[in-house]
Amino acid sequence: MAIEMTIPMVTWNKRAIPEGEKDYTWIEENSEDIFKDKRVVVFALPGAFTPTCSSTHLPGYEARYDKILEQDVDEIYCLSVNDSFVMNAWFSHLGITNVKPIADGNGSFTRQMGMLVKKEAVDFGYRSQRYSMVVDNGRVEMIFVEEGKEDNYAGDPFSVSDAESMLFYLEGIRDLRREELARIKNEQNSTDS
Repeated sequence: MAIEMTIPMVTWNKRAIPEGEKDYTWIEENSEDIFKDKRVVVFALPGAFTPTCSSTHLPGYEARYDKILEQDVDEIYCLSVNDSFVMNAWFSHLGITNVKPIADGNGSFTRQMGMLVKKEAVDFGYRSQRYSMVVDNGRVEMIFVEEGKEDNYAGDPFSVSDAESMLFYLEGIRDLRREELARIKNEQNSTDS
């Protein structure tokens, strides 16, 4: 039996520069703003400025941004249980201009996704499990969760949530997905006629 998984409805406050403005301000953003009527890729990681997250995970998605969007994806988001100031500084430090940050500072989204884990052994407190997912209009289409989803897991596995694995999945289903969407559209057109 397949389990239908939808993303939780959460509201975040983020620091951003509104269009036409010059200075940062607080902007409220919620799950609907990000996911409604869109197909997006979200990858979540334990923390900004940490080794694997900074050297490979986030830069990998930034480098493959255009290629991933060619697979009928509207946007790519990086989620971490960090505040908006830290996420903005990290993205600026790495020169990230395409991938969008989600600062889940309170861990609300991460907790409701069942991905909040303790990282007390390295003084991180609560953080996100490393994972990636494709979300189509609020419904989780596919999710890739790294092994060791438990409190204080000693390792930092990174083998299924990377940009290459995501791109491999998206390219593998692209044509089949397009055919299915065309079939559904044709059926709707024939019933509307």
